[in-house]
Amino acid sequence: MHPPKVETFDVPARTNTDPKGFVRPVDEYRTEPFGLYVARPMENHPRVSALESWLLPELGIRVTDWWWHPGQERDQDFYIDIVDIERDGDVWHTVDHYLDVIVHTGRRSEVIDLDEYVEAVGQGLLDHAAAQRALTSSYRALDGLATHRHDLNAWLTDLGMKLTWKRH
Repeated sequence: MHPPKVETFDVPARTNTDPKGFVRPVDEYRTEPFGLYVARPMENHPRVSALESWLLPELGIRVTDWWWHPGQERDQDFYIDIVDIERDGDVWHTVDHYLDVIVHTGRRSEVIDLDEYVEAVGQGLLDHAAAQRALTSSYRALDGLATHRHDLNAWLTDLGMKLTWKRH
């Protein structure tokens, strides 16, 4: 079992340091009162050409729209990572809490990676407080999505978080 994945988003430097420590160029950052927008290419990735993400600290989530290469598409509209988000000025950090939610707009939302979460908690990779935050964030997301017919943008707009996307 791997330790929680950590990422850094350095707005002034226009970089994103991924969980493996690679520093990636970012095409666009946008800071809003409710979070941070990130858009960057996924160079040399076999399945994905780019990503757009929103870091939403109040909800403890990172919402991503993956841009798949032709023939690599997946049946999902948005991918939600359950994360802790900290901000130090214009540098943001996320710590992944293993749980993820896949949104199939208008149809369903599903929590995945419960097995990883349970193993991480069992091995002490997430302390009690982080484990509780992860459960709270994932269930808040599921409830909000279900209440809004699995429409991510409708749910977040109701919370005053109007997300903008290049493709949606």
